[in-house]
Amino acid sequence: MLLTITYTGKDTENLSYLLYKNPSRPQTVELNHGKAHIFYPEVSNERTTAALLLDIDPIDLARGKVGSNFGGLFDYVNDRPYVSSSFMSTAISKVFGTAMTGRADNHQDLSDTPLDLSATITTLPCRGELGKLNSIFEPLGYTVQYETFVSDEKFPQWGDSKYINLTIRGNVRLRDLLKHIYVLLPVFDRQKHYWVGPDEVDKLLRIGEGWLPEHPEKLYITGRYLNRRTSLVNMAFERLITANASDTIEPVAGRQEKQSLNSVRMASVVDALKLCGAKRVIDIGCGEGVLLKLLVKERQFTNITGVDVSHVALKRASSKLKLDQAGESMSDRIKLLQGSLTYKDSRFAGYDAACVIEVIEHLDVSRLAAFERVLFEFAKPPVVILTTPNREYNAKYESLGESMRHDDHRFEWTRAEFKAWAISVAEKFGYNVQISEIGDLDDIHGAPTQMGVFKLCV
Repeated sequence: MLLTITYTGKDTENLSYLLYKNPSRPQTVELNHGKAHIFYPEVSNERTTAALLLDIDPIDLARGKVGSNFGGLFDYVNDRPYVSSSFMSTAISKVFGTAMTGRADNHQDLSDTPLDLSATITTLPCRGELGKLNSIFEPLGYTVQYETFVSDEKFPQWGDSKYINLTIRGNVRLRDLLKHIYVLLPVFDRQKHYWVGPDEVDKLLRIGEGWLPEHPEKLYITGRYLNRRTSLVNMAFERLITANASDTIEPVAGRQEKQSLNSVRMASVVDALKLCGAKRVIDIGCGEGVLLKLLVKERQFTNITGVDVSHVALKRASSKLKLDQAGESMSDRIKLLQGSLTYKDSRFAGYDAACVIEVIEHLDVSRLAAFERVLFEFAKPPVVILTTPNREYNAKYESLGESMRHDDHRFEWTRAEFKAWAISVAEKFGYNVQISEIGDLDDIHGAPTQMGVFKLCV
């Protein structure tokens, strides 16, 4: 399998400084299942090409490494040594890791500048997905060309091969080109050689930062990169939605920058908590702790608890809050619990206020009654602050079409539906409710988020 990167323009031999690879000295790097060879087929002032050639050991893949207790990764008959696959992404990370960070020492200006770059990827598996090549690479600023082949010239009735040679070209920074290839090669490769676990979510979002949240095919890219593992895809897409540029509102008077809808939403929740005088607060469905991090900064909140059903989310929340480095006073002030909002839990009781932010829409409608009892009947805090999307506002997001805002949403309410539900719950469990809207207000569709503040009747 072969990847070539070509820089066209002036003083193009400086590509070697960005890649940290000497054009006069071919190099070989050992990989877990073979070798990577780096060399320059052409070097001149006007055009320079760097090549990465992988030599994967087919016996190693089928039998396992010599001296290893583990078996092989693939069957004896496989295409892994010959196609551009997840092996290539692993090699890019190892061979061009520094270039992917953008660090270039004495050539930093060149590293930060978009260049006329093209990349050719040979033997890319792309069965029945030629249209995806355009819809995935063109939004990133590339022109796309590809070469197809018949499966066997002697048997034309077998049709076209599932493998192509792909060339993309654009005016981009080298680091961005490498990151795009690193992520998107495994999207087309259905037989990844590594285990896809939660750490791959972090890797995807880290390398996809700055381009993946806005990509029109982000759901397809995320799903294929994570091998269609539903729990991981939902985890990744929840975080992508937060970062999505479409999830922003215009700046209010006196501000020079846009604020994300999530930032405005969280600020509104904090304001509501301050207004009601709450000191002990529980955030049910806290996720990675975005709200918790804001509450910790406010002295008013003396006891803060985050609850989530996901152990992975709680681990990330703990990391963001730096609880492993916290002193005794901080440890006494904030704690994280694993639990479900549809099961009665005595740990939910005893708080001044409970927050349920962008959570209930992830529940099956049949589970809403259980949630209502858990929160409003058993925990029964004096104040409940709850937010959920306004379905009417989805018309403002052209990319959504008829879809909901998140692949895991079970429903999304209109303003009238949310108001009817909120009033019904308040009357049933002895609360009053005040409903408000959060975000950029549209005359027809309302605001993107709706919030209910429930107060227990005394």
